[in-house]
Formats: sequence, structure tokens, C-alpha cells
Amino acid sequence: MVTQTTPLADLYQQDETAWLEEMVRLLAAGRLEQLDVENLRELLADMARRDRRAVYNRLVVLLTHLLKWQHQPEQRSNSWRGTILSQRRRLRLLLESGTLRNYAAAVLPEVYLEARAQAAAESGLPLGTFPTEQVRSVDELLAADEEGNE
Repeated sequence: MVTQTTPLADLYQQDETAWLEEMVRLLAAGRLEQLDVENLRELLADMARRDRRAVYNRLVVLLTHLLKWQHQPEQRSNSWRGTILSQRRRLRLLLESGTLRNYAAAVLPEVYLEARAQAAAESGLPLGTFPTEQVRSVDELLAADEEGNE
């Protein structure tokens, strides 16, 4: 199926920021029929995927560092502490969205398995060193812990 390229579709390819500004202007004016719906749908879907990937990846990093912190006390460093603090802060901001908070809770078991494997690879400890299941909730992971991280 061949579709005719509109000037807005061309603008989307040439200057995404200008295209976004035009979409906002059209929305504000109530001119919905003039929106570049196809590209708008694609962009919004991409943004949602990007946000979910960010949550997933930040949870992996946070859990990996928490596992290393717990199982390698002799290796603890300010760098690890900084990473834990930074990931918690960034996740709290992302998880202000109820949809992303629900997503984080739903993928937490899967994320934990990745973090567990990553922690084993980075620490050199056997995989069996780390618990097989994540027992903390998202809220507990984001809270201050007994090691003084926040």
C-alpha cells in the first residue's frame, strides 16, 4: 500500500522538534484532523518503550549493586554506594508514573534474575551465592536500607 507523504510527515523526518511543536500547536488549536497521526502514534509508542526500558535497566543496575553490596562487604566502595543512590533517585522519578510503577512490579522477578547473573559475573562469586528469588518490593528497593544508603 502506497501512502502519500504529507508536509508534516516530511517535517517529522527533517526536524522532529519542529514537528513536535507543530503537533502541540495543532492540538492547542483543536485542529485534530490536521495531526500527523501515523507518526504521532509511532513516536508515542517509542516513548513508552523507551521509558519501560529505562525502568528495566535501572532496576537491573540497582539490584546488581545491592547484591554485590550484600555479598561482598569487603569490596564495598563509595562508587557502589553512589550507584545505588543514583539509581534509586532516578527510579523514584520514573516511577512517579503509576503505569511505570506497575510495570516495575510486574517485571521485578525477571529483572532480578538478570541482576543475579550480572552480580555473579561482576563479583566472580558462584551464581548460587545469591538468593534465587527477589524478596523485596519495588518500594523496599527504593527506600533507605540498613547499610546507610540514603
